[in-house]
Amino acid sequence: MSRVDTPARTRTVARGTVLRTRGGLSLRVDRRAFLVSCLLLLVALAVSVVLIGTGDYAIAPLDVVRTLAGHGDAGQEFIIHDLRLPRVLVALLVGAALGMAGAAFQTVSRNPLGSPDVIGFGQGSAAGALIVIVVLKGGAYEVAAGAVAGGLLTGVAVYLLAWKRGVHGYRLVLVGIGASAVLAAVNSYLLVKADFVDAARAVVWIAGSLDGRDWNQVWPLLGACAVLMPLLLSQSRALRISEMGDDAAAALGVRVERTRLIVVLGAVLLTASATAAAGPIAFVALTAPQLARRLTRAPGVSMLSSAFLGAALLVAADLAAQRAFGSGQVPVGVATGVLGGGYLLWLLIAERRAGRV
Repeated sequence: MSRVDTPARTRTVARGTVLRTRGGLSLRVDRRAFLVSCLLLLVALAVSVVLIGTGDYAIAPLDVVRTLAGHGDAGQEFIIHDLRLPRVLVALLVGAALGMAGAAFQTVSRNPLGSPDVIGFGQGSAAGALIVIVVLKGGAYEVAAGAVAGGLLTGVAVYLLAWKRGVHGYRLVLVGIGASAVLAAVNSYLLVKADFVDAARAVVWIAGSLDGRDWNQVWPLLGACAVLMPLLLSQSRALRISEMGDDAAAALGVRVERTRLIVVLGAVLLTASATAAAGPIAFVALTAPQLARRLTRAPGVSMLSSAFLGAALLVAADLAAQRAFGSGQVPVGVATGVLGGGYLLWLLIAERRAGRV
């Protein structure tokens, strides 16, 4: 008589399902968070199809899908694969990277303002890129390398300055805000001292734009996301436990400072990689985690849902930037700034009604 072993067992709990393997591993899946993540991914892909068909030569969504499947004519193949698809892929990857990085920082700092563009890391990447543009007269690849180096150095400096028998959320946010102010002044000085050509180039880059993005930006960003996103996701459980407090987390076997260091380093590199590819895109890292948290109704910030929502927000902002201003286009960073400003006003009104401000 033979016995057939099932590969995994499931157990239903209050908010989701626990999957257990024969090897003793278990994975808890929140049903609502999973469904919201799937829906956000579908929204991001649907908006991407519409965005690919948007331009001087409009292409219907069905024709876009047909061409992506390899059944379009030669003209559509060229327009989609060579001109528009790389831009949309950069938008998706940058939005996902910023959304996940924002979720990581907000979880570590335990503060909804703990976002890369608030606590200085975006400004650090911008400073590195501006030094390359204005001082070193570097090209596109040198600017990208400068943005990554600037963001990484800023992250290390903020982490060390916030260290006092460990890194705590309020110190990280306060030190980061101070670093952001200093770096913003440095960036303004660099723009003032630059000649006209370099200043114009720097201003376009600082605004955050997806114009002219091609496969040369897609592959490095895709590689960075493929390495750093799984790294951050692997620390999700330890981060959730850390929200109960350092002592409680340590008692449960979590190496709190090691986890924080890995998360901060991974999130800084994600932010720097996204900034190198598209410039400093404002507010996506700030808004995506909080909106995802409200959609999933989860007790903490979900990194995966935040990544998908960040991707959806950025492609939607790019679509709005191309269509909402008639024949003219604005950089996508301007569109996300408008959306982010509206979000902050809404959040302030909601907090005031709740009596918290």
